[in-house]
Amino acid sequence: LVDTVFESKTARNGMIFSDQEREIRHQAHRAGVAGLVELWPPELPEAVEKSEGWEPPIKRLDITDPDVRLARKIARQITHWLNAREELTSRGRAIQPDDIMILVRRRNDFFAAMVRELKRHNVPVAGVDRMILTEQLAVMDLLALGKFVLMPEDDLTLATVLKSPLVGLNEDQLFDLAYERDGPLWQSLKASNRDNPQIAEARRFLTACLDRADYVPPFEFFSWVLDSGRRRAMLARLGPDALDPMDELLALAMDFERTHAPSLQGFIHWIEAAETEVKREMEQSRGEVRVMTVHGAKGLQAPIVFLPDTCGAPTQPPNVYWADAPDGSPTMLWPVSSANRVGAAADAHDKSVALRDQEYNRQLYVALTRAADRLYICGYEPQRGRPDHCWYNLIEAAFERLEVVEAYDVDNVPVLRYATGTLSDGDEDTTVVPAVHTDPPDWLYAPAPTEPSPSRPLAPSRPVLPEMPVRSPLAADNRDRFLRGNLVHRLLQFLPDIPPPQRAAAAETYLAQASFALEDTTRQEWAGEVLEILDDPDFNALFSDESAAEVPVTGLIGKEAVSGQIDRLAVTDNAVLIVDYKTNRPPPQRAEGVPILYRKQMAAYRALIEQVYPDRPIRCALLWTDGPVLMELPQEMLDEQIALLTAA
Repeated sequence: LVDTVFESKTARNGMIFSDQEREIRHQAHRAGVAGLVELWPPELPEAVEKSEGWEPPIKRLDITDPDVRLARKIARQITHWLNAREELTSRGRAIQPDDIMILVRRRNDFFAAMVRELKRHNVPVAGVDRMILTEQLAVMDLLALGKFVLMPEDDLTLATVLKSPLVGLNEDQLFDLAYERDGPLWQSLKASNRDNPQIAEARRFLTACLDRADYVPPFEFFSWVLDSGRRRAMLARLGPDALDPMDELLALAMDFERTHAPSLQGFIHWIEAAETEVKREMEQSRGEVRVMTVHGAKGLQAPIVFLPDTCGAPTQPPNVYWADAPDGSPTMLWPVSSANRVGAAADAHDKSVALRDQEYNRQLYVALTRAADRLYICGYEPQRGRPDHCWYNLIEAAFERLEVVEAYDVDNVPVLRYATGTLSDGDEDTTVVPAVHTDPPDWLYAPAPTEPSPSRPLAPSRPVLPEMPVRSPLAADNRDRFLRGNLVHRLLQFLPDIPPPQRAAAAETYLAQASFALEDTTRQEWAGEVLEILDDPDFNALFSDESAAEVPVTGLIGKEAVSGQIDRLAVTDNAVLIVDYKTNRPPPQRAEGVPILYRKQMAAYRALIEQVYPDRPIRCALLWTDGPVLMELPQEMLDEQIALLTAA
């Protein structure tokens, strides 16, 4: 087909580069493999009934543009293939969505209609490959909502939001709110009839938006808006092609927050000033039909290609030309109108038209050579008819020189087919198998469940209640008390790993560091207190070689995830011993005076360790370094706290 199309002198213009090249010939790499090209009759514009200029527009005309009708037909054909599992004979398998590519010359109304119709037929489609995000209606409505929460007194913006799918008021409801009002539209809405459920819902939703916008970043704000049921309303009003712009807006909000302060006003200014153009990479197949321009398809191919944009004329060149002046310098010519194109301006115009037509032909070559197995040529005529040298006419003339047969499309309309190899017999059965429709599950449109509380594991050593007060910072020995607590904690951590005969010397050496600036008597006093604890026979096992310091623990207590770190843990044959150090706090005289915070912490540690050693009793103690005092907590006290924790 390609060789036959470019036998025409008109089509060959711009495709050959020397006089010696008289024709274009290709050698098929897969000669004889099953494949086909089809030429569909173009969709024609419907006749419009003429009316007098003064006739009021009260009659509804059911007229469908030819480009929309063609988009629907292509969508039905693809749906038929997928539902009938028609075989792609050359590959020995059923046709899949990513086997299909639809190429257009430019991004026009057909481009958007094609994507919309595929989505309406539940055909996976990659969406448009390029769009100006701020020109999409869904994005404009969301940004208008953002502007409203920043300035509620902006009446025009609020009216836009009220009429948008986000709120959904009609003309009469908006008129009742706006007409003869005394102040801003927002005040009129707040004071409006509370018995009207739609007005009440609009007031509730916008009030919630105002409250939330002050505290959440842009992504979280717009995500909450769409997850509150507004995404379904947007899709119901604007169609399925509104989904991609909304997703892209959320993605840009996340990108904005990575590099900017998460300000709603800053995000709206940023996205409007940038006029962001979203471009998708179509090289990688994702199981979706691809709709893209011929220029964007350079270097790509697909088993099945549709060429629907074949009846349009080449783009008119600009009315500004460059010509060479007598001295050889480039000179700009602007003839304003065609009547002024004379002399150098006429020559420059003819040259510009010739270059345009050559590029038009080269694009046709690219479009025809993207298909690996099947190529479908179709088109839609404009009201003024198709030009003589359009793609459709060039291909139609080539079909007249090929041995074609008559076939039928999905609507049982005769088409011309040129085929090789063995084709599937799916062509005789033109019955469209309806897509299986099932109601979506309830969770699809429901808000995401709330995060668990807490969203991360509870750390017993990280207080959620007010901590026990430390000693007064105005006390005379305050510096020594804070330093003492830290150093005693450190000594209790590493001295048990040192043989008992060497512990006194190690403690003295550690406390003698110049950065501590301790007097001899202070060093001896603090080291003696730590050694006395280590030598206590009641807790020898706690500081023996079998004990461990800074032991991490993680687990579940009821439904609560808990993670912490035990200061000292010893496991013996008879019991498990847990000690937590408390520094810089005055110790209570008895265990009943231990704050609730510390009781909860030790109870949580005991509950976690009991899951590891269920056959041994667990003993818990607090080591108050301000003393130092070693205090064991009664089991009944810990049981009470565990009961409260599991009940919560």
